[in-house]
Parts: sequence; structure tokens; C-alpha cells
Amino acid sequence: MIYLSNRTRKAGLDTRSLTETLARLMVEIGEDDTSVSLVFVRDRAMREINRLHRGKDAPTDVLSFPLYPPEAFDRRGQTRPRGHAPGLERMLGDIVISVDAAKRQAAAYDVSPDREIERLLIHAVLHLAGHDHEAAGERTRMEREERRLARSIGMPWPYLERTAP
Repeated sequence: MIYLSNRTRKAGLDTRSLTETLARLMVEIGEDDTSVSLVFVRDRAMREINRLHRGKDAPTDVLSFPLYPPEAFDRRGQTRPRGHAPGLERMLGDIVISVDAAKRQAAAYDVSPDREIERLLIHAVLHLAGHDHEAAGERTRMEREERRLARSIGMPWPYLERTAP
């Protein structure tokens, strides 16, 4: 189940399509029976969330709040945390996306805002599933998974050669 909260007004988001995309991504990582929350905010709210949780007084594009530590995941391709009680809803975590940042980045990448939000969803889902990009080896694995997930939803990957400002 996906719990959606759109805290933006007149942002022009296709939340139904984006929610369906997130559901497909959850299937791709083996978490089709797992819940996740998705919140769309503006830069002002994202700045406050980023300050409270990361100590950074600036907006960012996406934040992921996993409920399981990375070491709870099986690195052989299974993203199932150990110890889940059968029959109970299992929540993977929360995703917060700044629509303002996504729109700026979409313009820089020359893609639609919804396409950029799909990229942010891919990135966030992988963080929830225990991936990281701090070390070079981790970054390589995460980038490979990002491209795989993009292909799974029919998304061209325009982010290989350029980076957003």
C-alpha cells in the first residue's frame, strides 16, 4: 500500500500515475506486499525537514527515511528485511519529494517534471531498500540498480552524462 500526501497546491502533478510508478518500483525490488509513504512538498517544507533530520538548512530534492537499517537487507538481491511478522503490514519507510526542486532539475535535464519525479522515486526506493552511494563500490551498485529500475518502468535514463546544477 502507498500512503500519499500531496502538500502542494496547483503543482500539476499526476499523482495517480506517480503512485502507480512507485507501486511498480516496489514490485521490482521485491517489496510488492510492503507499504511506503510518499509526500510531495514545496521547498520551504523540504528545507525544514532537511534541517530537522539532517542538520542542513537548505531544501533538497528527495529524502528517504527507511525503517530498517541497511544491514537488515540480504545483499544477494533480496531486499526482504529479516524478522518480519507474517500477517502484519510492513512499512519500508517514507519518501519526501520537493516538487519545486524536481521542477528545477527537470528543466536542467530537459525532461518533464513527472519524469524527474520518477527518477527521484527510483533513487528514494533504493535508499529505502538499503542501497547507498557514499563509497565508490556502493555508488556503482546503486547506479546500476537505478538504471535497471528505470528500464523496468520504460524510463529512458538521461542522467548518465550530465548532472543537475
